[in-house]
Amino acid sequence: MQLNLTRPIIFFDLETTGLNITKDRIVEISLIKVFPDGHEEEKTRRLNPEMPIPEQASAVHGIYDEDVKDCPTFKQVSKSLAQIFEGCDIGGFNSNRFDIPLLAQEFYNAGIKVDFNKCKFIDVQTIFHKMEPRNLVAAYKFYCGKNLEDAHSASADTRATYEVLKAQLDRYSDDLENNVEFLSSYSSHNRNVDLAGRLIRNEDGVVVFNFGQHKGESVEDVLTKTPQYYDWIQNRDFAEDTKNVLREIYIKMKQRNSPGTIQFK
Repeated sequence: MQLNLTRPIIFFDLETTGLNITKDRIVEISLIKVFPDGHEEEKTRRLNPEMPIPEQASAVHGIYDEDVKDCPTFKQVSKSLAQIFEGCDIGGFNSNRFDIPLLAQEFYNAGIKVDFNKCKFIDVQTIFHKMEPRNLVAAYKFYCGKNLEDAHSASADTRATYEVLKAQLDRYSDDLENNVEFLSSYSSHNRNVDLAGRLIRNEDGVVVFNFGQHKGESVEDVLTKTPQYYDWIQNRDFAEDTKNVLREIYIKMKQRNSPGTIQFK
């Protein structure tokens, strides 16, 4: 089943130096841009992460320092990459928890502003885990009937992710709607307020912390009772997007609580 699109969607996968969203860097990005008329554009690019690639990371994706020493840095390709993503929705495998927050952090480090708030996110892994809890290799075998060759290469994983989603739409046609808005909502783990899911909306729509000692507590309640917690987060190793979202909440709180302030809705 082909995707029912009203605007382009990009399926992408990252190979990185590690799993820390704020500290690790991209060494390879592969993407497939699918347009509403069905035609596709596919790109893969290796990047110099400007840091050594740990042996354990190279053992997974097979990319070593020597392979990327002459490649461009993320900053050097950031403007052209941002243009590719502009006006697109985004799909991936475990992308909501890892690839998208890390990509957003790389754009921030490069000084490029990309508004991901306008995007719909489809996480194929979430759909898979809800329907058939396994990994990408098993998903590809289960849905597509083929073995995934070169697993953990960005190009192979990206193509497999795209093919798995189309097969999921065929298999679960009674349960899944073939439109990006539904698939984005269905593949979301929670109602993220920031990209990394450090701040989420609970069942009542209240923004709460999703980590640490205040997990599940209202952000506004915590910042009112313990304002130093705001400073602690701003000075620690959290993704810049998380800090910015928290900063916006904090500023709105201050404006609302300041006497004589005109409120805009």
